Amino acid sequence: MKVENAMESRIAEIEIKLSFSEDMLDELSKTVFRQQQQIEKLQKELRVLSLQSQNDDTQTSPRDLRDEIPPHY
Repeated sequence: MKVENAMESRIAEIEIKLSFSEDMLDELSKTVFRQQQQIEKLQKELRVLSLQSQNDDTQTSPRDLRDEIPPHY
């Protein structure tokens, strides 16, 4: 009987740990999903900015380096 109680206790302990592990895995999965959404959003924004930069470079006239000097010089 003592062995049976010890076995039941160990099984209950394993079930509790499994339940916590499942909850943690679910939370981790949600976190990874949110991060992937953020990555995709940032990649899209980066593509837009890159295209804008390319368009700006082709539409502007060549810059004079004197225009780049800060006013305090």
